[in-house]
Amino acid sequence: MPSDKEDLPSTLERSAKKIQNTYEETLDSAEDQYDGDEARAHRTAWASVKNVAEKIGDHWELKDETGPSDPRSKQPQKRKREGKGETYGGIDVEQNSKADLVERAKKAGVTGYSRMTKADLAKALQRNQG
Repeated sequence: MPSDKEDLPSTLERSAKKIQNTYEETLDSAEDQYDGDEARAHRTAWASVKNVAEKIGDHWELKDETGPSDPRSKQPQKRKREGKGETYGGIDVEQNSKADLVERAKKAGVTGYSRMTKADLAKALQRNQG
């Protein structure tokens, strides 16, 4: 059910319908719940997307298992709103192993990946995404 209010972000337009629906339905509900706090509604919608999907390049792909993708998403709501905890632009550091992230870094042309931590790999992949 496409939103009449606005167009989907381009990364979602290139993603599966289930991911698009997750964003749109959460955004609609959050806009009602947060009574005009548009920024909070969008944060809530993106959090829902990141729970079910991971950003791969220029689009989102469904995860094998739903759940938090980064340290910030595991924080209490107040700390998330304050910006506490690390986030990696949709790269799922919780469910991917270091070997998974190294393989993706190789394919993405990231240099120096063999010396990187999972967090470093996620940051490098985030910078490389379209």
